[in-house]
Amino acid sequence: MDKLKSLFLIALLLLAACGQSTEPGAPEAIAEPASRADAPSAGSGPAGVTAARIVDADREPENWLTHGRTYSEQRYSPLAEIRRDNVADLRLAWYFDLPTDRGIEATPLVIDGRMYVSGSWSMVFALDAATGAELWRYDPAVSRAWMQYACCDAVNRGVAAWGDSIFIGTLDGFLVALDAATGAERWRTDTIDRQPPYTITGAPRVVDGLVIIGNGGADYGVRGYVSAYDAVTGSLRWRFHTVPGNPADGFENAAMERAAATWNGEWWRYGGGGTVWDSLAYDPELDLLYVGVGNGSPWNQRVRSPGGGDNLFLASIVALRPATGEYVWHYQTVPGETWDYTATQHMILADLEIGGAPRQVLMQAPKNGFFYVLDRTNGQLISAEAYVDVNWASGIDPASGRPVEVPGARYEEGAVLIAPGGFGGHNWHPMAFSPATGLVYLPAQDLPVPYADEADFEFTPGFWNGGIELEGLQLPDDPAVAAEIVKLARGQLLAWDPVAQREAWRYQHVGPWNGGVLATAGGLVFQGSLVGEFAAYDAAGGERLWQFPAQTGIAAAPISYGAGGRQMVAVAAGWGSAFALFGGKATASLGLRNRSRVLAFSLDGKAALPEPELGPVIAAELPEPPPFEAEAEQVALGKDLYYERCAVCHGLDAASGGVLPDLRRAGPETHAAWDAIVRGGLYRERGMPSFAPIFSAEDSEAVRLFVLERAWQAHESQ
Repeated sequence: MDKLKSLFLIALLLLAACGQSTEPGAPEAIAEPASRADAPSAGSGPAGVTAARIVDADREPENWLTHGRTYSEQRYSPLAEIRRDNVADLRLAWYFDLPTDRGIEATPLVIDGRMYVSGSWSMVFALDAATGAELWRYDPAVSRAWMQYACCDAVNRGVAAWGDSIFIGTLDGFLVALDAATGAERWRTDTIDRQPPYTITGAPRVVDGLVIIGNGGADYGVRGYVSAYDAVTGSLRWRFHTVPGNPADGFENAAMERAAATWNGEWWRYGGGGTVWDSLAYDPELDLLYVGVGNGSPWNQRVRSPGGGDNLFLASIVALRPATGEYVWHYQTVPGETWDYTATQHMILADLEIGGAPRQVLMQAPKNGFFYVLDRTNGQLISAEAYVDVNWASGIDPASGRPVEVPGARYEEGAVLIAPGGFGGHNWHPMAFSPATGLVYLPAQDLPVPYADEADFEFTPGFWNGGIELEGLQLPDDPAVAAEIVKLARGQLLAWDPVAQREAWRYQHVGPWNGGVLATAGGLVFQGSLVGEFAAYDAAGGERLWQFPAQTGIAAAPISYGAGGRQMVAVAAGWGSAFALFGGKATASLGLRNRSRVLAFSLDGKAALPEPELGPVIAAELPEPPPFEAEAEQVALGKDLYYERCAVCHGLDAASGGVLPDLRRAGPETHAAWDAIVRGGLYRERGMPSFAPIFSAEDSEAVRLFVLERAWQAHESQ
């Protein structure tokens, strides 16, 4: 079992996947006007975005007014100039370089000829949608020190629009309204009362003048909630907590009192989790806001809720009244969640004929590996089937809607390899639905992970708190074992029939963690990949019809819009996010650089990307590390501490995945300043927090010695 635990997690993440294919305050905000001579005038800005415009979005297919184009979040464009029979002629029309070097995950908006797109560190850019010329940019000046509270890179998934304002949630927990014409800040609201370790990476949605936003931080020990703010004033209108607080303090509403009955112990000491960090959808006819709720905090239920319980509303879809935040119904995908099985993944609303009758449905493929079709009027389960390899449950009971768990899946008796793992059968990357084919196009992946209780777990507010064992997840040195692991990790573009609940076709990628998806009336599906390809597929059969070398990994979802009298397809690209940070030498082996860009394509495009920099991302050979002497006990302690506190950002095996500097390459100067960095906060403004609250000087030195041991092992094995 120890060997199992030691070998498998990393695969999980990406080994295989990768293969070798190809401070808390309100800082002064900055709104910079375009300085390029060819930049068009900002003018009076776009026309105001209203509920009527979003509801009738098909009447203006040249625009992309909200995160999923429509309130239903289908990510389907009615534009059909680019088709299966001419997509081979698609060419780059323009590109825009984003001035950051961290992960890019945003879906752009296009409103009346202007594109609004966010980059890392919550920056916002307004571009001419036809040419890519910059109109303005906004930098919220997020303190890089806040990165210590962000599990998964300094990413942002997009902006929202309402009236003549653009809204952005910042990594450090603010919601900001900007003038759509100029980028000037209109208001800035603190959504977290300066309580770390909350973050915001998701895109807001706006319903009837209310800006809806959640937050992240469950891995660090917070209590989740979703809030609504007045679009004009920024004032808080309502807040719905997703897990109960301390019963001694009373309950905010009847829903929280009901939820508390499904918890045990003193869960509120750990926050409880349940953050609303990504997916939202809205049905204007039913007037229901659908909220996807995240994992428990800590992950391990035996820590946060000893004695079990369903732990509502973790891993649930919750329907609320958008005007008041009033609870209406919920469906829980994973009662007693204990594997980081969030239900924050993309939700799609559609009307389908099922069993000979029309049904108003909500579809979701959450992390747990089952594709759900729910009646969105009341939350009742219609069907659920596995869309990837699943071994933690044998199925979903159609009568109760609960999973039929496999004995031992909760790792009560030692390490167990679970599929899918915490990266999910599907993560945040948006899926799409085509009314023309009736298929959902899903970025799916198989990444099994070993789970085990963390020995002697101690809750540490503001730092990673999983309650599961991460030590021992380093990559195996045995090539034969590594080869076996590689077979376990896969990624695929999956076309899924939600009525028949079965796969229609798949395109097998070289690895997992591929981009979000767009479907179009031209019979096409567009998706970017981990290894830097942007491609178009036949929506009916899955044949790859066109591809473009993007020079960097793509995780974000594309859009299609009209500009200059032609259909265009655009995607934001840039290597990074959780997979790149955690992946260590496996992701580094991809050789990907971060080249943060917006790429836009048309049939008459004539642009070309500049020649990429020559040479590998990481030097072919590791330099000789500084000499060191250490007792085996010191290195063992450092290994334990590294995997508990450091691996999430600095990578498995102390190897960088190509985003942060590789610790194995640290020179004598860095090692001389090691404790000043680790405990003294020397690099705080670079995103490296001080670990003084939890690391002694001896702990810091032990981690340094472990890193040096890994550096020498890598150097000598070259």
